[in-house]
Amino acid sequence: MSKIQFYATGRRKVASARVWISPGSGVITVNGRSLASYFCREVLQMIIKQPFETSETMDHYDVTATVVGGGLSGQAGAVRHGISRALLKVDEGSMRGVLKKGGFLTRDARMVERKKYGRSGARKRFQYSKR
Repeated sequence: MSKIQFYATGRRKVASARVWISPGSGVITVNGRSLASYFCREVLQMIIKQPFETSETMDHYDVTATVVGGGLSGQAGAVRHGISRALLKVDEGSMRGVLKKGGFLTRDARMVERKKYGRSGARKRFQYSKR
């Protein structure tokens, strides 16, 4: 008997997440570890659970995610984006409006601004001395 799974990819900053959701009891696994052990900060755990809370499917699906690149904040955003896109594949009719209104389906295009030459950072300048 094959298990029904829905796959989607989520991205945020430099992080990229491959997400599989399947009907279950709400267990979230990231890179082979539980959600609480991988994302220790409560805020990051809340970010990942947002699509389930808004669509009122909190304990209906198990999540398995593989995340690479970036830091923890970017990875949490990537997993959230992947979960949202996977939920669309489950039931697009009822979930699309709710997830779209929450802004979970839009890929956040904000990236780190590159460092410019002649400056100490992207925008910061070296100290100017008149005399």
